[in-house]
Amino acid sequence: MIVHPIDYRYGTPEMKRIWSEESKIKRMIWVEMALLKALAKKGYIDEEIVKKSKKKALKIKVERVKEIEEEIRHDIMALVKAISEVVDEPRWIHFGATSNDIIDTATATQLRDSIKILEAKLKKLALILVEKSLEYKDVVCLGRTHGQAALPTTYGFRFAIWASEIARHYIRLQQMKDRLLVGKMSGAVGTQAAFGEDGFEIEKEVMRLLNLKPAIISSQIIPRDSYCEYVEFLANLATTLEKVALNFRILQRAEVGEVLEKFEKKQVGSSTMPHKRNPIDCENICGLARVIRGFVEPQHQSAILWEERDLTNSSAERITLVESTILVDHILTKMIKVVKNLQLNLENVKKNLMIQKGLNLSEAVMIALTKKGVGRQESHEMLRKASMRAYENKTTLFDELIKDNEVMKYFSKDELGEILNPENYIGTAKKRVEKVAEWVREVVK
Repeated sequence: MIVHPIDYRYGTPEMKRIWSEESKIKRMIWVEMALLKALAKKGYIDEEIVKKSKKKALKIKVERVKEIEEEIRHDIMALVKAISEVVDEPRWIHFGATSNDIIDTATATQLRDSIKILEAKLKKLALILVEKSLEYKDVVCLGRTHGQAALPTTYGFRFAIWASEIARHYIRLQQMKDRLLVGKMSGAVGTQAAFGEDGFEIEKEVMRLLNLKPAIISSQIIPRDSYCEYVEFLANLATTLEKVALNFRILQRAEVGEVLEKFEKKQVGSSTMPHKRNPIDCENICGLARVIRGFVEPQHQSAILWEERDLTNSSAERITLVESTILVDHILTKMIKVVKNLQLNLENVKKNLMIQKGLNLSEAVMIALTKKGVGRQESHEMLRKASMRAYENKTTLFDELIKDNEVMKYFSKDELGEILNPENYIGTAKKRVEKVAEWVREVVK
């Protein structure tokens, strides 16, 4: 019986494949075989036996491992027994290892392969955002602070901000790999007692075969601070994706109507309102981002363990690492689709830019007055009064200012009109977009 939505609704096939039960068992077999090969290199076992053992072990079915576990109630010992059933010389299977030598090292391979997918998608999203920032760098729009009309900005500027965040997440992921992608082969309490003086070399060889680094030190398990960092990273990335999706949702509201998610030809928006074009992909991103952030606390709790370890982390991490990774990949994939196909309604962008009748350019006039020699605070008060009159009289700021002799002794009507043109008050927005685009491309190249 399928219960969890990840099984039938959320997640990409490539990421779910990495974290599937079949993949986990196969990867643990890889680790056991890498240990066997490392032992052969030290003369414990003949290399030909190792080759034959690997071929046989990789054919083990999940069902057989689960059948043994049902009887003995220990997942790794069930795996060891399943391998021992099929190999020619079973006495060296799991020699010197403890369960988490196998589990943590196999998990590191899952994290490694997951990161490759996340890196590629972060790069793709960053570059799409850069493309949009350059495409829309000249599209002046109404900026909003506190949900209220503010100074003009550009759509390119908005996309550049989001691109910079995604690029920083890409950098964080790169920096994290050295700390996260480590395995261990150090025994029950981490001392490599069973291997004796061969311990360092055996561990190093196992990790070389698996394309991992050995942990600098570990107890029965790898210290969980690196797992905490990884889940925190996923939560941070999910927050950025939710932020972008939330802004798209706000900008899609009927009374704003500046952007639209792509709506497929046969797509249905509502079961009862045929006209609806709901932002379902962005809403999906926002909802799942909340779930992802919820994994941070249980993962932190899983780092707090008794002495060399207890088992409280095990059950939690079967959920925290798997679900957070799959769900982040899911919403990252969805965001790439949303941004790539996003539609901009230039007519509504222009309409909303002018909806304040020039009031959102009050700072521009204040600055111009200050440059003419009027005190900054005095200029502020002059514009505040003119703005309040415009609100009260339902007129434009220009209409109120041209009746104000104190203001108009500094400007002609034409000058005032130029000052109140939103196209003329975006500062370095265009140049900054270009700088961000250059930086992001360099980061993710």
